[in-house]
Amino acid sequence: MPFFKKPLAGPGYIILNIIRAMNIIGLIAVIIGSFSMLVKTFIVSKFFFFDAVSHVITAALSMFLILTETSLFRSYFARNWPLLSPSHGFLTLGILMIIIGVSVLGNLNKEATSQKSLGTSYWRIVISSGILVLILGVANIFASYIFRQKKLGVTARQVRAYGAVASQKLPLPVTMTSPSVMTRVDSKHRPMQLGRSDTVPASAGGGAMRMNDPRRNISAPLNDVQPEQFSKFEQRSEYIGKPDLAHHPAMMGGRF
Repeated sequence: MPFFKKPLAGPGYIILNIIRAMNIIGLIAVIIGSFSMLVKTFIVSKFFFFDAVSHVITAALSMFLILTETSLFRSYFARNWPLLSPSHGFLTLGILMIIIGVSVLGNLNKEATSQKSLGTSYWRIVISSGILVLILGVANIFASYIFRQKKLGVTARQVRAYGAVASQKLPLPVTMTSPSVMTRVDSKHRPMQLGRSDTVPASAGGGAMRMNDPRRNISAPLNDVQPEQFSKFEQRSEYIGKPDLAHHPAMMGGRF
């Protein structure tokens, strides 16, 4: 059952953009908390290197997701990260945010990142960022299914970008008519297809040519015509004479 209805397009545009702003705020809080835990890890933990790497990865992943939410480098994400591009919803984003939230909250059990080591202010930033990102990850997954329209191929990201006119902003499907020619075809105006093979008679070089083949093998004019080819037709034309008008119906006075 499709969740997306036309009346929800306008509210969906507003709701999804509010969630986008909250995503960016939550991910920025994760970056601040990760660097706070990174500093304390060097001071307290004996295995600071591995803990530091985990915090750096969490902060780097958060920065990466912020770029996807700010709509920067759209062509790059469409080519290399299609699950985070407008052609897909927020499912991948939500799963990654849940993983980040669980990872951040899991670090609070360590001595280096406890409330005593971090201090009350930074500890609150860490725990609030973990909870916020975890909740937003679940919200993004639900929003991805609620505000999409599967039959028309409209994703929640496209609704967030275009609102009620998202279905009109979809690119036309691309069809290949030949190895070197691409055309865009509107779904309402599709080309007529023949029921038989789309071929033309064989050319002078032999072999049938495809109608959609851009290369035409056209022979040169025939300048060396041999008279012997038409001699048999000239001989037959000598026996054809003028018909006898006496046998014409007009001359016979209606007698047949």
